[in-house]
Amino acid sequence: MRYAVYGLMMTAAMWCGAAQAQQKTLYVAAYGGSFEQTMRKDVIPAFEQKHGVKVEYVAGNSTDNLAKLQAQKGNQQIDVVILDDGPMYQAVALGFCGDLAKAPVYDDLYDLAKIPSNKAVNFGAVGTGIVYNKKVFDENGWPAPTSWKDIEDPKFKKKLVVPPINNSYGLHALVMMARLNGGGEKNIEPGFKEFRDKVNPNVLVYEPSPGKMTELFQSGQALVAVWGSGRAKALADTGFPAAFTYPKEGGVVLASAACPIAGTAKAAEAQAFVQHMLAPEVQTALATGAGFGPVNKTVKLAPEQQVGLPYGPEQMGKLLVVDWDTINANREAWNKRWTREIER
Repeated sequence: MRYAVYGLMMTAAMWCGAAQAQQKTLYVAAYGGSFEQTMRKDVIPAFEQKHGVKVEYVAGNSTDNLAKLQAQKGNQQIDVVILDDGPMYQAVALGFCGDLAKAPVYDDLYDLAKIPSNKAVNFGAVGTGIVYNKKVFDENGWPAPTSWKDIEDPKFKKKLVVPPINNSYGLHALVMMARLNGGGEKNIEPGFKEFRDKVNPNVLVYEPSPGKMTELFQSGQALVAVWGSGRAKALADTGFPAAFTYPKEGGVVLASAACPIAGTAKAAEAQAFVQHMLAPEVQTALATGAGFGPVNKTVKLAPEQQVGLPYGPEQMGKLLVVDWDTINANREAWNKRWTREIER
């Protein structure tokens, strides 16, 4: 009897070992920081348990992870990539993303989540608008900004901060100034002219660093800025009197997107992971843990969870989407021109 039990135990151990050996590892390249913490704690464990897959997380910013895809071309080590929307359009154009498989969850998404190629999907959104020091505005009796044009007000001379256009927030501002003056992505000239003639006199500095931007507000050097809803919320969470507004002409969506890598041997698992990112419980975790506005229309957030996020059909409907294909085709030239003409 003892030998029979021992034999059963050995068989079970061998079966478990074989199962573990056969367990697939899914490589997911995505952001670090608070996003990575949320993914590891609230998103990945449920996926691993449901699908019997081990997720290996490759942390890096969008530029780094797009560079990894380019370096590994023809021999991809990554199965799913998460990028900002601009770099994701580049990844799609370069052929790195496979077609999205059909799934019911895609029917529950706001329109801004859908990328026309159907090779990637936006799973979270923040909005670019105007951040301001509410305490100083109240003390001076100034109304809250309501228009993109308000950043040209002379009372903000050397009190305005705008990120440069190699940063999405600054790029959005340039595009909006072009649109408001008869141009747009396909005719950016009016945007450059508006910045050069009317915005520049107010700019204290073109600052890309979130940490430095926070310091400028806290020191009183900056009173108003072009920035994101999530950044404004993080600043307000420190106790600073930061307020955020979407201009009447529209805020601009800054989305995070996911795509399954074309040709991966783990295509089914990669498709499942992308769909998992859109599930209501994951969307809620990303909203509360990483500050992403949910793109799934079925997600219900408590009032306190909605603060600082684009949420619901009304707010999502007001966010504008830029033409990333046109922007990416011209961005290098725009960056050089910006350095030469605006940040000279």
